[in-house]
Amino acid sequence: MTPDRWTLAREAGELTLPDGPVLVLRAQGDADYSALGDVTCVQGYAPDHDRLAARGLRVTPDIPDMPGGESFATALVQIVKAKAGTLGSIAEALIALRPGGVLMVDGQKEEGVEAVLKVLKSAFAIDGVLSKAHGKLVWLTRPETLPQEVLGWMPEPVETDEGYITVPGGFSADGPDRGSELLVALVPELKGLVADLGAGWGYIAGEILSEQDGIETLDLVEADHAMLEAAAANIDDPRARFHWADVTRFEPEAAYDAILSNPPFHHGRRADPALGRAFIAAAARMLSPRGRFFMVANRHLPYEDALKAAFGTGRLLGELEGYKIYEAAKPKR
Repeated sequence: MTPDRWTLAREAGELTLPDGPVLVLRAQGDADYSALGDVTCVQGYAPDHDRLAARGLRVTPDIPDMPGGESFATALVQIVKAKAGTLGSIAEALIALRPGGVLMVDGQKEEGVEAVLKVLKSAFAIDGVLSKAHGKLVWLTRPETLPQEVLGWMPEPVETDEGYITVPGGFSADGPDRGSELLVALVPELKGLVADLGAGWGYIAGEILSEQDGIETLDLVEADHAMLEAAAANIDDPRARFHWADVTRFEPEAAYDAILSNPPFHHGRRADPALGRAFIAAAARMLSPRGRFFMVANRHLPYEDALKAAFGTGRLLGELEGYKIYEAAKPKR
């Protein structure tokens, strides 16, 4: 296994880290942080969070308060595809760092590390850059006073025209995507126990609950902790229940009568239809024998075979504006 870039930089004598606790933001579930010492991982994406916890690492969805008001000596930010999300994490890491502490930013070129480095160079003196394995590690020393522009990197909640709060840098941050709107428009009257898989900041669930009285409970299942927090702020209907969990591993208290979903189809910057197929299989597992599954997907995504494999019957509710809306029933066990 190739050593991580921060390990290579230290072995080469280019990077020296101060003694003290280490903060890792956007920690990856399969990364090795053992060389960094006393590490606290911050990861709000449930699958990675669960993998880190299973390996015995200290992990939390938000930056924790340190005992006695102590600050972190070192912070590592692993970038994500959304530049705004990465810069927000960098700002949070700098605030959590003590003056003189070391900030490291690590990422692949395909994830946009070059653009992040350009922004950092405009605000800080860079101590070093290591290029390796199609990516870069950048490090700098936290000054006594942070540049004013760093505060502008902090994520600010956005309110849509419909009155929903969204997550900056997240999916559909500017408002509901058209696929979700079409799903809400075409879903028939629902009754009983309902779930929204990959609920995001709550648009589909919020709209359905406001329109339909026959629903007893609606479970919002979302892997992104920040998204679920936004959903909880957006929906005050007592029938809504919020679950921070990996959809593919989630176990409901009882089988659902209906499931809605606008599943994700990207992993990082790469399209990955396997995510949608996993959502389809999960929906079939969670539904009652007479339950129904309603899903919207981009027209080009190949989900028909997965739907046929997981359900006994199905139909196309609509195909318009680049989207397909499906209804499936008779889940196969």
